[in-house]
Amino acid sequence: MKRLIVAITGASGVIYGIRALEVLRDIADVETHLILTPSAARTIVEETDYSADKVRKLANREYNYKDIGASVSSGSFKTAGMLVAPCSVKSLSGIAHCYNDELVVRAADVCLKERRRVVLLFRETPLHAGHIALMDQATRNGAIVMPPVPAFYSRPRTLDDLIAQTVGRALDLFGIDTAIVKRWTETAPAATTARKRRANK
Repeated sequence: MKRLIVAITGASGVIYGIRALEVLRDIADVETHLILTPSAARTIVEETDYSADKVRKLANREYNYKDIGASVSSGSFKTAGMLVAPCSVKSLSGIAHCYNDELVVRAADVCLKERRRVVLLFRETPLHAGHIALMDQATRNGAIVMPPVPAFYSRPRTLDDLIAQTVGRALDLFGIDTAIVKRWTETAPAATTARKRRANK
C-alpha cells in the first residue's frame, strides 16, 4: 500500500486537490492522508459545489491542520511523499523556511528531510520577486514547484479535461499512473475510468 499525503490549502484552485482525492480513491493500492486548512474549507465553498465534509470523506484518513503530533508529522511514518494542491503563498513560504507551526508545513518538512517527494501546485499570478525567491528556496530544499499550467496539446474540450491533465501529471511525479493523462504523441486520452464513475454516480 502506497500512502500519499494530500494537503489542500486556501489558494484558488482547490478543485485540483479534490480531483486528486477522487482519482486516488479509485486506485486500490494508494491510501490518502488529507490535511485541509480552514482557508481551504472556505475556498471549497466559494469555488465548488462540494462541502468541506464531503471532501474530507474522499480521503482514507484526515488530520486537523493544527495537530503537529499527527502520524504524518513523523519521518517514521512511511509515505510516498506529499502533494500540496493548491499551494498558497503562505504554505510555500512556510515550506521554504521550515516554519513548522502547523501540520501542512510540518508534514512537508518531514517528507523533505526524509528525501521523499513533495509537489507544490503553487497557485499565484502574477509573481513578484518574493514569490520567485520562495519557489527557489523550496526547490533548493528538495520540493518540486509545479504551477498548474494548462497543457493545450492534449486538446482539452472541458474544464475537467484541463484539471485532470494537471492532476494526472502531478501524480506521475509520485509514480502513480492514473490513466487520465493524455501523453504526448498519443491520439486519444488514456482510460478515464475515474471520471466515468463520477459521472454515473
